[in-house]
Amino acid sequence: MLDMEWPDAWRGSFRIELRAEAISLAERGWPILPGTVPTDEGAHPEPLHADWQERLGAHPRQVAAWFTGKPCSLLVATGTMVDALEVGDELGRRAASLLRVTGHPAPIVAMPNGRWLFLTASGGALHSALAGHTDVTWHGEGSYVPLPPTPYEQGVVHWRVKPAIWGWRLPAAATVHEVLVRALLGEHADAPVATEGQPLEDQPATAPSVA
Repeated sequence: MLDMEWPDAWRGSFRIELRAEAISLAERGWPILPGTVPTDEGAHPEPLHADWQERLGAHPRQVAAWFTGKPCSLLVATGTMVDALEVGDELGRRAASLLRVTGHPAPIVAMPNGRWLFLTASGGALHSALAGHTDVTWHGEGSYVPLPPTPYEQGVVHWRVKPAIWGWRLPAAATVHEVLVRALLGEHADAPVATEGQPLEDQPATAPSVA
């Protein structure tokens, strides 16, 4: 495991940092969960508790206890407050650039396996261009994603764009979905996207993928 190669002082500091981040997010109402620490290159963190969905909304004191005394990853449950679109590196970079150009920033997480997570407010529908693309996974109700500084075998999950940069406000899902569609189409300017005859928000939602 990655952190087992670190000196004891580094491991201790890392776990303190992860615990502090978990408490801070829980205090802001984020549905935080402790997860497993992946030990194989292709592995992903999973909730430590089988009844994790019943533990959502735990008090920050309980969250602090979960992250005390043992290695954990930091997960956020999706579908109640926050959703996430997971994409590959190339699409992630194009979409992040478009978000900057169009003035629609969003919290963005980069994972050491080359995947990117674009965080949004929960709700809305998924454009068919995204739903049908093999490089896109929607994490909504019943799913979860890792947050920094979760360790992987290859490295550590980190923020590309921190939520604090724009006041911890999660963007509407439709706004980020539209920009990702533009990135898929190779656009580099704020041009309208066809929404198949109806507003993006009103399109039938594709069921989100469970992590």
